[in-house]
Amino acid sequence: MKILIVGGTGMIGAHTALHLRDMGNDVTVAARNPLADDSPVRDFPVLLGDYTEQTFTADQLAPFDAIVFAAGQDVRHMGRGVDEAEFWEKTQSGGVPRFAALAKEAGVARFVQVGSYYHHLRPELAETMPYIAARKAADEGARALADETFNVSTLNPPSILGVISGTSAKRYRKMFSWAAGNEAQIPDFAPAGGTNFMSVRSLAEAIWGALQHAESGKAYLIGDQNLTYQQYFQLLVAAAGGDREIGERNEEHPILPDSFIVQGRGNVISYEPSDADTALLGYTRNDCARALTEMHETVKEAVDAR
Repeated sequence: MKILIVGGTGMIGAHTALHLRDMGNDVTVAARNPLADDSPVRDFPVLLGDYTEQTFTADQLAPFDAIVFAAGQDVRHMGRGVDEAEFWEKTQSGGVPRFAALAKEAGVARFVQVGSYYHHLRPELAETMPYIAARKAADEGARALADETFNVSTLNPPSILGVISGTSAKRYRKMFSWAAGNEAQIPDFAPAGGTNFMSVRSLAEAIWGALQHAESGKAYLIGDQNLTYQQYFQLLVAAAGGDREIGERNEEHPILPDSFIVQGRGNVISYEPSDADTALLGYTRNDCARALTEMHETVKEAVDAR
């Protein structure tokens, strides 16, 4: 299958590109800028463009059998002084369906969008939270284009555990340094609450499953393990080789600030994905501890290479 991955240089996109190539596919990554020398997908064919500015053309997309859209932006990508409503329209609610419509016009047969679990599980949150409303609109807007010629599906995953090699891995240096016990100024507790977590390897497997088997027009809630944040922090410590016990407090923590907890500190979002959907998409379960160990190793390599 000839596949284009939009957002192919990001963490999810890069892991997906590598996995899909391992499965025997012809994979191209779409990116806004030329790839860095330390990018894990630097040897892939690259299509330069920006879906938020509508710079791609139907002729550019026409050669592809399928597109994986893994470029959905969130609150971490919104700079200071940006008009929030305009940002969400360009990156989510309007930008994603416009790009999907262009893919359909180009004759692309399959389109898999990587969305988010919040609106799938808690649609009422879209009424008060612009980010979740935008994610919901992007999901529904793209799937509305589904017909017998255009197979569109959305995978709505939880918090994803993964990192890519190179410079970006260094962003996690302090987190794993704390987990190893080397940051005395950072307290040893986890904030109250929790959610579902999933490895990026499992997500990449699910994307490949969707490209082959997804029902057109369907959104799939996917995920792996329900963890409290205390359990998640304890897995971080174990991945870094530590053995100390992490407690829980209903306080903000610098490793996981309140702004990163969309459902609100102290709240839990937990669920079990459908057994039928998991089997259809064919992704690995119980992979979180392995994923965190792999993250630690990747970050350590990046730090040691400085």
